[in-house]
Amino acid sequence: MENLVCKNISKVFEGDGISTYALNNINLSIEQGDFVSIVGPSGSGKSTLLSLLGTLDLPSTGEIHFGKEKINLMKSKDLADFRFEHIGFIFQQFHLIPTLTALENVMAPLFGRKVPYNKKQRAEEMLKEVGLSDKMNSLPSQLSGGQQQRVAIARALVHEPQWLLADEPTGNLDTETGEIIFTLLTRLNQEKGCGVIFVTHDPDLAERASVQIKMKDAEIIEQKRLTAHA
Repeated sequence: MENLVCKNISKVFEGDGISTYALNNINLSIEQGDFVSIVGPSGSGKSTLLSLLGTLDLPSTGEIHFGKEKINLMKSKDLADFRFEHIGFIFQQFHLIPTLTALENVMAPLFGRKVPYNKKQRAEEMLKEVGLSDKMNSLPSQLSGGQQQRVAIARALVHEPQWLLADEPTGNLDTETGEIIFTLLTRLNQEKGCGVIFVTHDPDLAERASVQIKMKDAEIIEQKRLTAHA
């Protein structure tokens, strides 16, 4: 099992002689395939924790283990390769390249990478997976917010990562569209066995995860396994 484990991790920002803790002594274990919500007030450390789990940033102290790998000790190139192989990201801002079509945006992470499959074919499959087979040649400006987020999810999935990390994936969407996106993430988790870790301010969505992590003041105050996951 490629579990994600944090051991005594802290993230400290220094400035003007003051140390500010974004995360303070976090201990956490997430099982492969879990569907995890991270909740808490603004400034509690949710997005910082997600960045560390996704190797977009490194802790000031402590260790992060992915299975047997100690990822906080990797060199930057190895870290980039690790991220490409194992982790897909979904952001509140869709971060699509405006001059590329939906298909090209999904293929973008594969540019310059050697992979054992046809890149275009895989990108087409992912767009079909998220229900956008009729929008492959559309530019982001020709798509609705929900459609753009689905392109972003297809892009995150294109190399079939073990973990999908999502920072407020429904935050810029209306309730109905957000529900479609959440249902899609749930289906991908259940059908592909891909672990999902998402930050949200929506308590209803948070309660529908299989594991919920509550944060406050840079610390985890509760981690519980929920019975309902739908």
